[in-house]
Amino acid sequence: MDGVGEQTGGRRLPLAPRPLDQPHPSRLPSTHPDRVRILAAHAAALAAGEAGYRDPATGLFVLTAGFLARRGTCCGRGCRHCPYVDDPAPPATG
Repeated sequence: MDGVGEQTGGRRLPLAPRPLDQPHPSRLPSTHPDRVRILAAHAAALAAGEAGYRDPATGLFVLTAGFLARRGTCCGRGCRHCPYVDDPAPPATG
């Protein structure tokens, strides 16, 4: 398998219950030194309907949550703006 859909078997998944402009905290912590610039670049790419943006610090191409949502599946590669990643369920108490 090439990695695409490995985590989900290629099944369509529901989106996480957060707006596409808000990444999961484990993927872009609030303490990240470039968070403001990253979120601004991501927002601009989302608004323009672009697939991604250049990371302001590294210059690497980063896919937007909008592009990943349109793809319909999580690839399991740890994308910064993965719209499928959600907080794990709280542990069962008993």
